[in-house]
Amino acid sequence: MAHKAQNSQAPQDFQSCRGSRADAQAGDLSLQGIHVPLITPFSNGGGVAADALEALAHQVLDEGASGIVALGTTAEAASLDAGERDLVTGVCARVCRERGAVLTVGAGAGGTRAAEEDLGLLARWPEARAALVAVPSFVRPGAAGVLAHFTRLAAASPVPLVVYHIPYRTGQQLDAEALRALGALPGVAGVKYANGGIDQETVALLGDLPDGFAVLAGDDAFTSPMLALGAAGGILASAHLATARYAELAAAWREGDAVRARELGHRLAALAAALFREPNPAVVKGVLHAQGRIPTPDVRLPLLPAGRRSVAEALDRLAAL
Repeated sequence: MAHKAQNSQAPQDFQSCRGSRADAQAGDLSLQGIHVPLITPFSNGGGVAADALEALAHQVLDEGASGIVALGTTAEAASLDAGERDLVTGVCARVCRERGAVLTVGAGAGGTRAAEEDLGLLARWPEARAALVAVPSFVRPGAAGVLAHFTRLAAASPVPLVVYHIPYRTGQQLDAEALRALGALPGVAGVKYANGGIDQETVALLGDLPDGFAVLAGDDAFTSPMLALGAAGGILASAHLATARYAELAAAWREGDAVRARELGHRLAALAAALFREPNPAVVKGVLHAQGRIPTPDVRLPLLPAGRRSVAEALDRLAAL
């Protein structure tokens, strides 16, 4: 999705217009509903199965997803080479253009300059509506450093940013005050919130959001309570499966039908728990393969394919829906 570093060789007029364009787009971007971070299906030869990816994208949109995410963690983006990442993005862009759906693309890097460069590459995809950018991992720069990082990225990016807050992967915890500061930045449209649970900071954040800042559930098992507290939707690997039921859950909470939402939320949480029994996206891929929707259940090292027992349990949970 997005853009080049301020020290890059891009033309000056392009450099100066990017942030303002992303800021304007943020005001028009709706992140409501369920967004599916698509897996990358692999062929028997080990390459990207582009036809299967395209079919998956259409299927989840047919069943009620509001948008798709390309090159997220679930896509095994770190295991794809540059050509494969372009192929995946191109397929997703074509589907979203045809369907009028929201396309978010995973981008960024641990260092700010490298993240700007990676965002810059997204200018090639006019269909991209947002960039999913993780909080810097491993270096743990603190709340002030994270804010400075995203201030730079938001000013550089041609598309609005969705901050990916996942402290159990990044090692960087942010409280409600820090996330509100990020949400107040021009060009930041939302946060994928994967805090590993729901705590006082979660309640505080959802109780006092900056205007135009959407919180999206990112921990699949906690989707229903996040929606109950006011989340706009979710970016959910589990929504590859039972997509329509996740869309129904979001609609039920939005419409105030708590009885229906609670019952459905508990069953979807059980499905999510089964799908995350092994490292994501191994079980999701195992189920999709068992359903005949992708040609292999393969993941790339260092991930390993899901065990039969995990796939069978997830299929049982899915059947119970």
